Amino acid sequence: MAMVLVIGSHVAGSRVGGTVVTLALALGPGAVEPVHVPTTLLGRHPGWGPPGGGPVSTQLMAGMLEGIEANGLLSRLDAVITGYFTSPGQVELAADAIDRARAARPGVLVLVDPVMGDDGRRYVADGVAEAVVARLLPRADVLTPNVTELAILCPGADTGGVSGCLAAARSLGRRVLVTSVPVDRAGHLATLWVDPAQPGAGQLLVHAAEAAAPRGTGDLAAASLLAGLVTGLDGAAAAARATAVVADVVRRSVLWQAEELSVVAARDSLIAAPAVEMIEVAG
Repeated sequence: MAMVLVIGSHVAGSRVGGTVVTLALALGPGAVEPVHVPTTLLGRHPGWGPPGGGPVSTQLMAGMLEGIEANGLLSRLDAVITGYFTSPGQVELAADAIDRARAARPGVLVLVDPVMGDDGRRYVADGVAEAVVARLLPRADVLTPNVTELAILCPGADTGGVSGCLAAARSLGRRVLVTSVPVDRAGHLATLWVDPAQPGAGQLLVHAAEAAAPRGTGDLAAASLLAGLVTGLDGAAAAARATAVVADVVRRSVLWQAEELSVVAARDSLIAAPAVEMIEVAG
């Protein structure tokens, strides 16, 4: 059984952030064992209104990481996934934890979900985006930005279409899954998988878009991609499965008129979601 360190938000009443990541890892293929270190403790997603709770202090977060290390868990990790941060100090702690995990067990896979913004706006605290770029990107094996976050990672890049997203993602020099990519097909969105081992090409994974999708889809995509990778899928297959998982969980959540992603009720989708269309793209 694989074990993954999850560094990200805990949101008690919403299926977003580290909360949905831990569920998706535990309920998905291989029953991946999550170890969750929260960066903030909230009652609900801020999109619903005042969320309650607040950031985890760097002192408290450091203490949690020390306890995990003291219990020998860093030496048992197969992967680390990072998400939302409230301060540059938290980013520094995450970078140090990655280094310690790799020192204890070389080959630990690192997925950085650069949770910094959406719909054209940045919503992290001052300095957080810069810290993620400076401290986590160099340590990442895989990145999972949405289009807004891709633009933050690649200043000046044209990310308004597939070709621009492909060029920007390829410039990062890592395996990248870009979510919420606009496509010229009414009622559809796509994710874009880019692998430096396949120069000049990418895989566009097209799926139906729901008008009222619950929040947390990017978090679910990152977790599902990582679950595929740590259970033996190659990158393209893991990206295709992750896209299919998100599309099917969202479809079922909307069908059931759920206000949050129905990850538990739709847990079979985490393992055997219907395949989505894959298109080879070049740029």
